[in-house]
Amino acid sequence: MHLQQLEVSGFKSFARKTIFEFPSRITAIVGPNGSGKSNVKEAIQWVLGEQSMKSLRGRRGEDLIWNGNVSTPRMGKASVALTFDNNDKQIPIEFEMVTFGRKIFRDGLNEYFLNGSSVRFKDIVELCAKIGLGESRHNIIGQGEVDRILLAGPKERKMMFEEALG
Repeated sequence: MHLQQLEVSGFKSFARKTIFEFPSRITAIVGPNGSGKSNVKEAIQWVLGEQSMKSLRGRRGEDLIWNGNVSTPRMGKASVALTFDNNDKQIPIEFEMVTFGRKIFRDGLNEYFLNGSSVRFKDIVELCAKIGLGESRHNIIGQGEVDRILLAGPKERKMMFEEALG
């Protein structure tokens, strides 16, 4: 199982539909300040079930939706879809490609999808937990974290790795 594609539309700084293709395993997403790296990270967290608006740098669901600018009007919803290659059947469903999807509307309503079919939030969270994904079963190293790890002493680094491993 590996991440194939991330599709983002109306989510934070991604007004237009944007597709990130990952033909091989990812080690890092890099780019200049203001290019949307943190928004990519948050899109992945959000589609996998993140509920904490603080973790997503917002106060309410509406903060996740493109708010508009001079050239592009504000959107009524945001959507994110995360597609995995499942040829190795690590995700316990009978599909070669598995897509987790989530939409949020300005009124706060959230919708969840698995391969395009509507599902409950609980279904997404349970499936992610079975395969080691979800809000607490994966690790994303954010901005500034690499320096903290590199500058840490052996004891502190050991504690960080133990915390990451649960």
